[in-house]
Amino acid sequence: MARASQASTAELLRAQGVRVTSQRLEVLEELRRERDDVTAQMLWRRLRERGSLTGLATVYRALSLLNEKGVIDALSHHGTELCYRLCNDTHHHHMVCSSCHRVVEVEQCGLEPWLADVASRHDFVATEHKIEITGICGSCR
Repeated sequence: MARASQASTAELLRAQGVRVTSQRLEVLEELRRERDDVTAQMLWRRLRERGSLTGLATVYRALSLLNEKGVIDALSHHGTELCYRLCNDTHHHHMVCSSCHRVVEVEQCGLEPWLADVASRHDFVATEHKIEITGICGSCR
């Protein structure tokens, strides 16, 4: 995932049909700084440390909208709270370390033939799939 300027962050929002606001730019820029993923609470605390006046509810709304529009991914490995990540825009899955929360994007996906077979057997049409694999990374073992 490449780091980019605020101008390209605004372009990313526009390309996904998201109206550009200073709060959304701020949230997305903070996600660009994150190597792995972050909860809304963690992101909000980081923004406050940088002097931001953006409220926690605004952060939650921005993250929800950005996830809904496909700008960011939401991961469920952190208990009951979602974690958010700015990922590349290719089809991929995630491997997440349950100890240090390191996130690895896995672009190789051979699931389509298997998924088509399973869907067909159950009279189902699969329109998308997302896999989140939780485990322990090499550094934590």
